[in-house]
Amino acid sequence: MRYRTLGRTGIKVSPYALGALALGTSIGNPDHDDSIRIIHKALDAGINFIDTADTYGESEVVVGKALKGRRDSVVLATKFSRPIGDDPNHQGASRRWIMTAVENSLRRLQTDYIDLYQLHRPDPGTDIEETLSALSDLIHSGKVRAAGTSAMPASDIIEAQWAAERHGLERFRTDQPPYSILSRGIEREVLPVAQRYGMGILVWGPLGQGMLTGRVRKGQQTDLRRAHIFRHLSDERRIDAVEQLIPLAEKAGLPMTHLAIAFAIAHPGVTSAIIGPHTMEQLDDLLASADVTLTDEILDRIDEIVPPGTDAGPLDQAYLPPALQNPGLRRRPVSERTAA
Repeated sequence: MRYRTLGRTGIKVSPYALGALALGTSIGNPDHDDSIRIIHKALDAGINFIDTADTYGESEVVVGKALKGRRDSVVLATKFSRPIGDDPNHQGASRRWIMTAVENSLRRLQTDYIDLYQLHRPDPGTDIEETLSALSDLIHSGKVRAAGTSAMPASDIIEAQWAAERHGLERFRTDQPPYSILSRGIEREVLPVAQRYGMGILVWGPLGQGMLTGRVRKGQQTDLRRAHIFRHLSDERRIDAVEQLIPLAEKAGLPMTHLAIAFAIAHPGVTSAIIGPHTMEQLDDLLASADVTLTDEILDRIDEIVPPGTDAGPLDQAYLPPALQNPGLRRRPVSERTAA
């Protein structure tokens, strides 16, 4: 592994980060022992970066078990803010919840510090100064080494950077957006903004939520499509793009997964791509792509199939800001809609 610096933190991380969403969880591999073996194999292969979250079922517990005796050699990232149970205060980015959530994660992970503590999704109901103040206190106490965000729009990233500077607070050092050949929207603003502020970028979904494995084909029913887990699996724009990418990968002598992962880490603004294997076989395949470098000719062809800064269809798990979710924020009251 050729390690990269995580933004301007000085922390060296592998170009692949092991995502633990599927490890020890019902949506992936519920076998704790097998999940621990997968983690150990990834570490032995040179991956030194693990990403999890407090809402990933037993994931933090499994990661904590796997890191016994190896904690100091691993850059450990987890996330907070998504709902935990039914209590309305067990979510979000308030100081009240952050201080509780971090203790819960530390206990499950069996560690006394978290290298990167990330806001899982923006919380429009909480002042960003409130969030940064709480995270700053955690950093000063030594419980957290650096703070980051996930799926934060470029405008919110800038606002947070300005707030940190104005109030003398610790700033967000990373963001974790979706990024793949099929989802290139972050190239337009998020990546340039992150580069301007010296932020590390950890991208998730480099395999397009399964579409870039080559298992989803036009006119064919697959296990993925029958499962109806993701609506985008039936989005014709994404499927049409995949049909053009498959012969490109074949001509280059690459499996589709290797083409996809190599693309994700080729952008100079991307620090690491999060891989999320469920099985040892999947991990072996992804590790085998570590030496793949895409030529300019291949990258030019990918640009033709999915132009830079665009998305081939919608992404189910993409963050939608309140202005898009709430019609009331983009519609004047009926009494004010006429010009007369």
